[in-house]
Amino acid sequence: FMSLPGLCIFWIWELTENLTWALMGKKKSIVFFSETTVLIDFKLGIQLLYDDHPATSSANILMLSLSELTKQLKDGSLSPEDVFYTYMEKAIDVHKKLNCCTGIILESFEQLKTIHSSKEGLLYGVPVSIKENFDCQNHYTSCGVVINLDQPIQEDSVLVKVLKSQGAIPFVKTNLPQALLNYDCSNPIYGQTVNPHNLQKTSGGSSGGEGALLGGGGSVLGLGSDIGGSIRFPASFCGVCGLKPTAGRLSSKGLKTILPGQKSVLSCPGPMAKDVDSLALFMQAVLCDHMFSLDPTIPPVPFNVQMYQSRKPLRIGYLENDGYTQPSPSMLRGIREVKALLERAGHTLVPYKPPRIKYALHELIVRGVLADGGATMLQKLKGSPVDPALIEQVKPYYLPKWIKKTMSFLLSPIWAFFRSIPELWKQHAAVEDYIHETIAEWRRLDIDVLLCPMLGPAFNFFYCSRLTCAVSYTMIYNLLNFPAGCLPVSTVTEQDEEELRHYKGNYQDMWDRHFKKAVTGSVGLPVAVQCVALPWHDELCLRFMKESRRHRWAPEFSTSPPSNTQKNETLQDQIMSNSGSLLGSV
Repeated sequence: FMSLPGLCIFWIWELTENLTWALMGKKKSIVFFSETTVLIDFKLGIQLLYDDHPATSSANILMLSLSELTKQLKDGSLSPEDVFYTYMEKAIDVHKKLNCCTGIILESFEQLKTIHSSKEGLLYGVPVSIKENFDCQNHYTSCGVVINLDQPIQEDSVLVKVLKSQGAIPFVKTNLPQALLNYDCSNPIYGQTVNPHNLQKTSGGSSGGEGALLGGGGSVLGLGSDIGGSIRFPASFCGVCGLKPTAGRLSSKGLKTILPGQKSVLSCPGPMAKDVDSLALFMQAVLCDHMFSLDPTIPPVPFNVQMYQSRKPLRIGYLENDGYTQPSPSMLRGIREVKALLERAGHTLVPYKPPRIKYALHELIVRGVLADGGATMLQKLKGSPVDPALIEQVKPYYLPKWIKKTMSFLLSPIWAFFRSIPELWKQHAAVEDYIHETIAEWRRLDIDVLLCPMLGPAFNFFYCSRLTCAVSYTMIYNLLNFPAGCLPVSTVTEQDEEELRHYKGNYQDMWDRHFKKAVTGSVGLPVAVQCVALPWHDELCLRFMKESRRHRWAPEFSTSPPSNTQKNETLQDQIMSNSGSLLGSV
């Protein structure tokens, strides 16, 4: 996969590592913020919780699906107060174990007092967790970057406004990686979020706080965002469901990204929840006149219930190996088992291969995202310690220019960036051509949807930044702007772990070896698959997700994160002592 000159450059890279960090003016060890202004939110929120509602019978509430919860809220069997305080208390408990929240939305207590005035919204009385990069009035939207902690936000994002108008109560904000730049979940402000099923594993990212909170039972519905798998990675790692809709289907106004204006690989908001019906209910609720009015750039297309509820047999493409990242044994088993069960249910399955995958990843995705040579990214990180989970990924961009030029020459196009506007326009045209090439292949095979692997199981810490190449199964659908969803279908078995010992990878290079190490020690962790549809067919994507889960046993994960597993406690104590866990100081 890499030429001898390329390997030489990587050796140079390692030899110049100390020079790199000297130029950055940073030490490798990172100093986390032990006290921030968001700590006040937690202190006040906890005080309000116990002052206003000291005791709630919560066991039954936490077991309800979103559909059951909304039904009982509407008919009065449950009060919004009981549901709100149950999930607030559970979220605080889960956060103490996983470090998944960045603050309590104190305004939720005031919203609760007026919630009874209208029961019209589809999400009446439902507590909703919000990823930290969505604007919420009077709260920070830092994206895990210190430079963004200048002043609180003055206005809610459009989706937060719409959720409130539908009766939902945004109640906590959740953690993300520094600058949203990888699929781990750690930053210098809020620290490292850990996995609800194994504290020695990452929750994934960038919507990792959402994945951990939902997987730990501390939320019933969450709002995340996705630019390369940022909803789907944590959904896979934490055993929940997530949808990356077609970009442009939901409003992104008030959603902060670290690379504004970058259009090659599209970011979009999307829901995360415990089941597919919850994702569909979220989409039905927010695809409403209120959102279309607040953001006229969004096509006024309501949720197509008929498409979602259709039982017409599907012609399904299936992908086992994209030729770039060889799936882990559990990933491959998940695909094959779901394929067999879908065939038994009367659907037609045909093999599929993505066209020119290496070209799409190297020429279109990497060069598109880093068209400025990483300048915007470095500007955002200026004045901030670089998080350990991000070091390997950003290290090359701090190297001296002569080394970067040499790497660009030897490893082109991976390290090349655009030097002219016509060159950038040419790349945008190439993206459009590739989208139509892929759609033509779907038409040739006459497929409705695609079943493909979802990266997993959950990684050991510090491997995400070393394995940016492993995003091949997810980021391709951001490039194509195809809706894609992730759902759990199984758990890792002892047999999967045994087969992993013989894993070689597609290229048998250092990245394949890193991947093997990243997923080692995962018995019992969630295994997911990915479901994909054509642009603007989000309801079909959801229908396919539900169909895949309807005919597949899906694990019911505990709503309580592990507390006394071997070695977990020691590692958790170590991480939390370094991360400035907000509730740990309360």
